[in-house]
Parts: sequence; structure tokens; C-alpha cells
Amino acid sequence: MAVSRTASAGTVKTGKRQVRPARAPSRPAPPADAVRIGDLSGFLGYSLKRAQLRIFEDFIGCVAPLQLTPAQFSVLMLVEANPGRNQTEIASTLGILRPNFVALLDELESRDLCLRSRSSNDRRSHILRLTEKGRAVLSRARKLIETRHEARLRELLGNENRDLLLLMLGKIAQEF
Repeated sequence: MAVSRTASAGTVKTGKRQVRPARAPSRPAPPADAVRIGDLSGFLGYSLKRAQLRIFEDFIGCVAPLQLTPAQFSVLMLVEANPGRNQTEIASTLGILRPNFVALLDELESRDLCLRSRSSNDRRSHILRLTEKGRAVLSRARKLIETRHEARLRELLGNENRDLLLLMLGKIAQEF
């Protein structure tokens, strides 16, 4: 796959999507005439979405050399932890709709990162496994994420607050 860098935007084109390289975590102050969000900042859903956007932007920048999205990384992580599970189980665990998951797997397979094979128990079901290349890419991605992305979050929040945030988000995901 050819990768080209556009001079104007500083993005990397990878066929279907563009990936922005990681940038410094600080941002310039908003202009004096910036739109005020008022009471919107008091809504948890709004704040979670804004945080997610910033986190995904940083994540994508960290793994830009590997050309992985957060969803692709999550799939590779689950397949590694659950070799031989079927694609429906992995998609369901991640909350990815079937058509989107099939397209995501097509991309991972075309890059030789994972394999789908028919289940010997149920011919309608496909079993997922990482390839050697998939294991190598996942290993590199984990190192980049742990040493850059997660390190920045630990520095920003501190270990105790990070752990507390994980607990609170887990509670929302499980009980809400």
C-alpha cells in the first residue's frame, strides 16, 4: 500500500482514510469570540464525547506508522486474547454492528493481520486468529500506546485518578 504525505495538511493518506500524526498535547487558547458552550459543559455525555475525540486523535497519531484505528486495535487485542472465537462474539463484545465488522475484518485480512476460517462446528460461523504479522503489528502498537498515549494520560491524570476514571467508566458501561 502506497503512503503519501500531503504538504498542506500534514496528513498521511492510506487509501480510504487519512491519519494525522501525533502532535503536542497543548492547544492554543480559543479566540475571544469563540462559541460559548454554556450549560452543555455540564452534561456528562457531551464531556465524554469531547474527551473521546481528543483521546482518539492522540491514539491515531501514536499508531500512525502502523496505520491502525482504535477499532482495529481493539479487534486485534480481543482476537489475541481469545484465539478461535468467532467473529460474532468479537463484534458483539466491542459493540460493532455486523456490516461494519465485516468491512473492518476485510481490511485486517487484506493487510495479513488476521485470518477468518470456517468453524468446524458451525459452517456459518467464522473463527478468527492473528497471523504472525498481526501479532508483530499488535506488539508494536501496544508498545507505542503504552509508552506514548497512555503515558500522556497518566501524566495528565495521575495514576490514582486514571484508575478511578477507569472504574467509573466501567460502571457506566456495565450498569447504565
